[in-house]
Amino acid sequence: MPKMTFILRDGARKEVEAPVGLSVLEIAHRNAVDIEGACEGSLACSTCHVIVDAEDYDRLTAAKEEEEDMLDLAFGLQATSRLGCQIIITEELDGLTVALPAGTRNAQSG
Repeated sequence: MPKMTFILRDGARKEVEAPVGLSVLEIAHRNAVDIEGACEGSLACSTCHVIVDAEDYDRLTAAKEEEEDMLDLAFGLQATSRLGCQIIITEELDGLTVALPAGTRNAQSG
């Protein structure tokens, strides 16, 4: 089974199993990683914002326009920022590392 690593807000690293087909947000919730996900993955907020390790970023599928729009509202936006609900684990993403931003902003659309 693929694994992934979360870099927590305090800098600690947490390696977890990352079942294929689950999102980074779902994996975070299963492993008590502090990511809110206020809209439950419906692309209506930016509270599952993560910063993907630069070495892993190019392995991801491109962000859709709706995700880009929500990322514009994210706190601490970086060049490799993505929404955790939109990163779906595949075998090819084994070893993925994402960092949690210093904070989140619950700016929901609609």
